[in-house]
Amino acid sequence: MARLKNFNAGPAALPLEALERAQRELLDYAGSGMSIMEHSHRGKEYEAVHDEAIRLLRELAGIPDAYDVLFQQGGASQQFATIPMSFLPAGKRADYVLTGVWGEKAVEEARGIGELRLAANTGKDGRYSRVPVQGELELDPGAAYVHMTTNETIGGVQFHYVPETTAPLVADMSSDFLWKPFDVTRYAFCYAGAQKNIGPSGLVVVIARKDFLETGRKDIPKIFQYRTHAKNNSLYNTPNTFGVYLVRNVLQWVKETGGLVSMERRNRQKADALYGILDKHAGFYVAPVERASRSTMNVVWTLGKPELEEVLLAEAKKAGMIGMKGHRSVGGLRASIYNAVSPEWVAALADFLDAFAKKHG
Repeated sequence: MARLKNFNAGPAALPLEALERAQRELLDYAGSGMSIMEHSHRGKEYEAVHDEAIRLLRELAGIPDAYDVLFQQGGASQQFATIPMSFLPAGKRADYVLTGVWGEKAVEEARGIGELRLAANTGKDGRYSRVPVQGELELDPGAAYVHMTTNETIGGVQFHYVPETTAPLVADMSSDFLWKPFDVTRYAFCYAGAQKNIGPSGLVVVIARKDFLETGRKDIPKIFQYRTHAKNNSLYNTPNTFGVYLVRNVLQWVKETGGLVSMERRNRQKADALYGILDKHAGFYVAPVERASRSTMNVVWTLGKPELEEVLLAEAKKAGMIGMKGHRSVGGLRASIYNAVSPEWVAALADFLDAFAKKHG
């Protein structure tokens, strides 16, 4: 089988090694006589996988004991609602840092639950092309929390620093989770949909400081209280067992590849190669994000001749490259180059874009 070079934004590319392991174990997991998908989430076979996934997350990200690691369902979009439902009480306000479409969705959900204010909004002119610098953040020290999106998948805008806040910092890390080492202790709560960088769709990883979780409301249904899942090791109800299994496989691959230090080196190499071609042919290719805010995960661009976009996509598909059509809300082109996207794939894409510009420029 000739595998396509997959630049989809999510569900996205998975490491071949993780998929091959799943293929080998699909019908008979660890000699148990059945698939991991058929095992009870209360059984020792699945619980071993579940606990290993959590252990690998703690090891790779350096998560201290003061933090819980949870597996949640409903996608990051459900967290947009569950976070203010839990941590935005009456009489308090939350600060939201707005840098793109996913931040807008988080704001929309929170506004239906409690009071918030925008501590920054870099899209006032109708487009998001950068993140705010620290001095632009109008933060309320007494806020219930500060919410940010570390990487905007659609706009290709990424924070390359952690904002200094007095209030607890909450971060949606869905599209750049584990792309490099990070200091978990800078955050009170961070979460990531798995389908972009660490696994399949249908699963969210939450890393949260235990004392922050305990501040959550107790008068909402138990299923929406994070403490419920923390106290039950994310086994209060039936989790996405196959999703957790695949996350375990991906995390093992990350470890074997050299961990997050190796991931950062690999990811920077890919981003430099791709942005280098866009800048080489500036004008033919238009990269709208300011250099200091460019995403290492989602590279977005348009063409100076928009009528060539469909031509580019068609020629890329013939060359075995898919997933580069920009999000329907903004158009243009986008290549998502998450951890599992190999440097060889990105080098092939860079060569393709170079040749395309020379041919049509």
